Order: sequence, then C-alpha cells, then structure tokens
Amino acid sequence: MAARLKEKYKTEIAPRLAKEFGIDNTMAVPRLTRIVLNMGMGEAVSNVKVLDTAVEELTAIAGQKAVITRAKKSIATFKLREGMPIGCRVTLRGDRMFEFLDRLISIALPRVRDFRGLPSKAFDGRGNYTLGVKDHLIFPEIDYSKVDKSKGLNVTLVTSAGRDDTARALLREFGMPFAK
Repeated sequence: MAARLKEKYKTEIAPRLAKEFGIDNTMAVPRLTRIVLNMGMGEAVSNVKVLDTAVEELTAIAGQKAVITRAKKSIATFKLREGMPIGCRVTLRGDRMFEFLDRLISIALPRVRDFRGLPSKAFDGRGNYTLGVKDHLIFPEIDYSKVDKSKGLNVTLVTSAGRDDTARALLREFGMPFAK
C-alpha cells in the first residue's frame, strides 16, 4: 500500500504547485527528495553506552536502522578525537519518507507542549527546511518507561525546489503547521 501523502502529492499537490508557479514540465515541480534525522550525542565522548540507546530510539522513530556518525576533526577542548562516535542519523526516502512525514505532521508535532507553529525562517536558501525537536518523546514509538533521559534531534526536509518560497509552498501543501 502506498503512503497517503505520496498519493496526495501525485493527485493534488503537484498539479496545484505547477499551476501556481507556472511550471509546464511535471519533472520540474518541486518535490520532497529525502528526510534526514540526526541525533548528536555530545555525552557519547565520555560514555559510549549512551549512543546505543540513541541508535535504538532513532531506529524506532524512523523505522529504519540508524547509522553511527563519527567526529571529522579532533577538538581538544571537548576531549574529542577524530573518528570517535558522537551521534547517529537516518536518511529516509520513498514510502518510508512519506510515512514519517505523515506521522510528524499529524501525530508528533501536535504533541509538542505550547506549540504555536513552526518558524518559517528555518529554510537554508536552497529549499531545504530543518527543524529541531527538543524532546524525542513526542513520537509515539518511544516508550516513556524505558527512557532515562530525553534527547533532541534535528529533522531536515530536503526538497528539489531551488528556492525557499517554492519549498515553503510545497511543505504548506503537505500540511506543515507554519506559524502565521
């Protein structure tokens, strides 16, 4: 069974965006290419076991195995050596990407305390949007009783739109709750 948002994109969103921006070629219509979930664990420098639980939790949230990321440079003030494990990430594409976006918009974001909408200024200038989640417990896949410490994560939505305004229109059509 195909993802609900994928069908909505094909039937409703893509034709509406093509008409709004005057795009004739269907392949030129902006689309979501991937979603990257990243969890940086600074305390993994002193305690590597923290990273194991982070990988398990990120795998549960994404529905795909998380990969451990390693330090690119040595930084003496942080007691960090090149190659040390310091975080984990997952890249979602295809149906898993649309399923995650659906869960993020309809389940996880409404569970954020004092939520007033996402900032619309978090675009990078090339049509990609990054939002930071301070508490990973907003995802229903995480069991409260097994969590010892709440962790944050970054969610990056990578689009094929070259500009921020077209990417904002695309994400708004998907139902992203941007602040007014």
